[in-house]
Formats: sequence, C-alpha cells, structure tokens
Amino acid sequence: MSDNEQLITDDNSYSGSDSESEISLNDSGSYESSFSDCSSDEETESSDDLTQVRNFCELDITNPPSPPPRFPFTANPAVHLNIDLSNGTLQFLDIFFDDNLLEIIVSETNKYADRTIRNSNLRRKSRAKKWEPTTKNEIQVFLALNILQGIVKKPDVEQYWSKRHSTSTPFFTKIMSYRRFHLIHRYLHFSDDTKFDAKTHECPKLQKLWPIIKHLNTRYRETITPERDVTIDESLMLYKGRLHWKQYIPLKRSRFGIKSFILCESKSGYVYQLIIYTGKDTLFDDNYQHLCKSSQVVMTLMQPLLNKGYCLTTDNYYTSPELADILINRRTDIYGTLKLTRKDVPKELQKKKLKLGEICAYERGKVCLIKWMDKKAVSLLSTIHNPIMIEVPSYKNEVRKKPKVVMEYNNTMGGVDRMDQHLTNYPVTKKRGKKYYKKYSSTF
Repeated sequence: MSDNEQLITDDNSYSGSDSESEISLNDSGSYESSFSDCSSDEETESSDDLTQVRNFCELDITNPPSPPPRFPFTANPAVHLNIDLSNGTLQFLDIFFDDNLLEIIVSETNKYADRTIRNSNLRRKSRAKKWEPTTKNEIQVFLALNILQGIVKKPDVEQYWSKRHSTSTPFFTKIMSYRRFHLIHRYLHFSDDTKFDAKTHECPKLQKLWPIIKHLNTRYRETITPERDVTIDESLMLYKGRLHWKQYIPLKRSRFGIKSFILCESKSGYVYQLIIYTGKDTLFDDNYQHLCKSSQVVMTLMQPLLNKGYCLTTDNYYTSPELADILINRRTDIYGTLKLTRKDVPKELQKKKLKLGEICAYERGKVCLIKWMDKKAVSLLSTIHNPIMIEVPSYKNEVRKKPKVVMEYNNTMGGVDRMDQHLTNYPVTKKRGKKYYKKYSSTF
C-alpha cells in the first residue's frame, strides 16, 4: 500500500454495503473518498446484520494503526439571513418570533380569554372584567418585559412595578401597567383547546405548546447550517408542578423538571433542533422505532444532517457500537464516552485491568473502542480516532499524556452546556408557576 493511496476493503466498514470504499490523499494532504452507490435496502440494513460479519480485534498499542479518515464534509456552514447590523439587535429576535408566530399567540390568547371569561362567574371587582383583546405590538412589549426581567433581577414579579423609592423601576410602569401585564400572562395561550383531539394530534401531551415548538424547530433549521462538529445532550428546565412526565435527574442542578434532548453546534451552542421528553409517547421518527430509545433520539435529531459528513459528539447515554454502525452507513462520524455494558462491546475490554495511565483498544472496521485508566477507567468509542496519546500540560506545570480522543471530546461536547450557560444569564423563567407550558415557553 503506497503512501498516497489507501484502500479500505473491510466489509460494511465505511459505505454500509458489500462494495469497497476507496480513500486517498489529495495534493493538499486531506482525504478524498469515493463511495459506491447503495440501494435503499442496503442503507436500511439492520445493525445486527452489520455486527454479525465482523468482530472487534485488539490493537497493538505500541504500534497503533492510522486513525480512520473522516467522511467528506459536504455541507456549507452558513447563516441564511440578510441582516443589516445598523438596524440593531431586535431583528435577530424577529427572525424566530416573526409575524406568523405572533399571529398565533395573539389569536389563541384572545380566544382563550374570551372563552374563559364567558364561562366563569367573575367577582364584582375581578380584573378579568377589564380585559381587552391584545395585539401583536402589545405581545411584543409583553415579551420584551419578560426578557428585561431576566436582566433586572428581583425576587417577585410585583416588585418591578413597586412605587417604593428603594426598589422601584419606573421603566416598567411607563411601558405597561401591572394589571395589564398580569392579565396577558394569565390568558397567554398558544393552541386552540376546542379543536384538540388526542387520537389525531401529532403529540397530544404537548398540544398546549405544539404550534410554538414546530415553528421554532423549523426556524432553527432554516436560519443556520451548522459547522461539522455537533453534539447531542439533555437539558433540564426546573419545574416542580404536577406533571406526570417530569424528570428527576440528581446530577443536574435543577434535579426536577422537564427534560429536552437538544442538538447543538459544538462551537457556538446554537440550538439546531430539540425534542421535549414526554415519557413513552415522546415523538420520534417512525423509521427508527426498531432502535433503543437513546438511538431513536440521535437519529431523529440528526435526520436533516445525515449523509453530509457531520461529526457527532455524545455521552455514554447515547454512544453504542450499534449506533456507530448506523451512522457510518449514513456517512456520519461519531465519538464519545461509552458504557462497557453496551451490546457488542467485547467482554475482554470490560474485564481488562489497567494501571494508571495505561490504555487498550479494540477495533472493528471504522469503529474503535478505547479504555484508558485515569483516576478511574474512561471508556470511549470513536470512528475517527486511534489510541494515540498526546502530551498536555497540567495545572501543576507537569506534562501528562492523554488520549487524543479525550481531548477532542472535552472540546466538542459542551455545545448544550454553552446553551444552558447563555440561558442562565437571562433567567426569565419564574420560580413559581402551575402551568408547565407557560413556564417552558419563557425559555424560548
């Protein structure tokens, strides 16, 4: 095999079919790849068929093979907007909260208010008797005041309209009265309850928020084409009300709340798509029902980015050899931490005892499993790395060796964490709230 050409003949290792995949170096030193055409039947071949014909083989750590080449990245990362920076930053909010979305909010809020007031026995001095239909301009002001409450932080909403000199913020009073703000928040609505049918609705448990979720997911995808490195992780929004699909995750700061699966660009933390977890009725792509739940999450979120050479970073909740084989068939790379109890992971790797700093690895086609002993054993899967160690300076000015895959995992896994960090700077979600859809809508 020459230095300028490399021929991969391992069955199903790159293309997902029985044909060969030729990978060579071009003049610039980067990899070029030509894949044979695959029929639709071959692309949907189950991961069980893939793993039956190949077994993991242990690698010689003293003389590791070259890392598998990345799939060619064919997407064109870009921001699909015509923005004039001289017009201010409000236009960025208008991209997502456009006229169509505002029309939905205005229409459904007015319908819900009229229906609720008409069917209620109001007290003589009830504030609801002074309700007047809202407008798009007023909803925009209402949203702006909610965002401002995340910048000017006070323990209670009423204090923003306080007249005490020590705590007053006159701007809120000038823009909107507290009574009007309270009424809009009380009747804020996003869907028509009278037309709801649990048998025909796409996602019955999220019907209160469904028009907003669909609109924003569409706008997220249309606005930006992400760069090559993307990541999937969970995000938890604090909520302790009565909701049978709320989650308890002790390692999260909120612990109790509504969990979302989010696909983000690794570098910027831009949200490309999200799925709200609603238990066994969570809406996933029907084409992946035969997979485990964690793989369904990945394939549903990654669907628009498949076959374009993207590289996905995941944690051990999602990563598995089965998922790696499926993504390889769709010309998508993956690396991340791995549970050694996953299906197809060699038992020899699970039982391997390592000393501090030692490393071992197993390979099957393009999939490499790595186990490294730090303070405790760290296991990873990668389709683009080999078990090479690199020197990194420590905080004590000492030079340590770590696997390259560990360093790159640390650099690319934080996309969702960046998104959560941005949200903590503007905490518009209130401490109290009995209606989950109002609290969740404020995070958008």
